[in-house]
Amino acid sequence: MKIYQIDAFTTRVFAGNPAAVVPLDHWIDDSDMQAIAAENNLAETAFIVPNDECWEIRWFTPTAEVALCGHATLAAAHVLVKHQGCLTNPMVFNTRQSGELCVERLEDGSLSMSFPAIPIVECDSKNAVGEALGAMPETVLFGRYSPDQIDYVAVFDSEDSIAALKPDFSKFSNLDSRGVIVTAPGASYDFVSRYFAPNFGIDEDPVTGSAHCLLTPYWSQRLDKKSLRARQISRRGGDLACTLDNNDRVLLAGHAVDYLVGEINF
Repeated sequence: MKIYQIDAFTTRVFAGNPAAVVPLDHWIDDSDMQAIAAENNLAETAFIVPNDECWEIRWFTPTAEVALCGHATLAAAHVLVKHQGCLTNPMVFNTRQSGELCVERLEDGSLSMSFPAIPIVECDSKNAVGEALGAMPETVLFGRYSPDQIDYVAVFDSEDSIAALKPDFSKFSNLDSRGVIVTAPGASYDFVSRYFAPNFGIDEDPVTGSAHCLLTPYWSQRLDKKSLRARQISRRGGDLACTLDNNDRVLLAGHAVDYLVGEINF
């Protein structure tokens, strides 16, 4: 099987978020896909299978399958365009839990993904989230990707506040979530964020597309604007152009670059 490692939400290697993409002719056993994802040891590995004029897509962390992943979808679309000669525009991906996802090639070479906008509401987990993060946020909300996968959103007052966070990952086991998104107004962006998901085998994710399905509606309402510039301020860092479309879809645009092309043998 071919395997591609792509850096997503960046224009240069060694930045953005690395994802593996494995194109398949047909689905293989779930246990084999999970084993490949564990061997890759990246935040996500995407598996894609052609289905008529669209593709089915599934995403795995090193420890579990997830309901939605933005950067690995961006990476999969990049592989289809650059390495498999795909001329379809937009490309349509069918998912098991997140509906139909469309990815459009833009004139500047970036890829724009249409994802569901996920509403977030306040909750009573502020103390537990604050203890895990090592600092108390102003507000804690949550959004639900699927019946059994949620993320908490911890809102802080400044970019410096979230840049300084040093979470206690052992305390994340007390949380019933996939992970915790921390966010704040940006110094030179509309908003910034970080994402921690040790319960899914990812201490800190470099750039998280799915998190912006929650963040875009929140910041769009707070800042009263539909189009926003966002940056995830992890060590690698990544930029996203986010647009709230008709209040029920989020358009996430970014670039992707090749790091590695290889073969899997097992």
